[in-house]
Amino acid sequence: MPTLAPSLPPLPGFAWPNTHAAWPVWSDSTTKEIRFQPMPKKAATRLWHRARDFDRQTRRKDHHGGAVGHAALQVLHTLIFDFLNYGSGRLDPSHAMIARKANVCERTVRNALARLKSLGILNWVRRCAESWRDGRFCLEQETNAYAVLPSSQWRGYREPPEAPPPMPGTWGDHPPLPSLLAQAAAERQAGGTLRGMVGILDSDPGDRLAAALARLGRAMQPANPQ
Repeated sequence: MPTLAPSLPPLPGFAWPNTHAAWPVWSDSTTKEIRFQPMPKKAATRLWHRARDFDRQTRRKDHHGGAVGHAALQVLHTLIFDFLNYGSGRLDPSHAMIARKANVCERTVRNALARLKSLGILNWVRRCAESWRDGRFCLEQETNAYAVLPSSQWRGYREPPEAPPPMPGTWGDHPPLPSLLAQAAAERQAGGTLRGMVGILDSDPGDRLAAALARLGRAMQPANPQ
């Protein structure tokens, strides 16, 4: 005997059993409070630039963009610079809000988010909230809670090497300070007092010659220096 299909109208006085979930929320949604981690703007900006470097690193010849892609970079830029609260770390915009800010459609947002997650750049937690509707308990879907992950967790990304310190004597290198004797002599030539010279010679106890000259200078100071 053929079975009755749900597309057929129910018999009078009967209704087809409910075949959908009691509450239209994702099965992995949580009602627990999400604790966001603060992220200073400087650190967030650094992650954005590294994401662009990631895309450059993985770009292939005669292909547009790399592993990240233009759309995913645009969505990531919107998340970091339009929605991320640097003080609290809160990041939970809806797909529609992301699409409006990034000037793309919601389907592009979903695909971009999936790519960012697959690369380890982004992660999120689905959330729902408990509420009452028509006197009955129910769950309602809320926006996802997002987190931009550190670049050490990105799949396929190579961290840039640390820049070496400048070579001695080159631009950017800190010029060495003159010796205490040279500083004391310059102080004297500039019209400084004997007390000022002694103070300079005393500034480095490890310099024995300067310390000896400082003791000599103190011995030469008059009882009432001017």
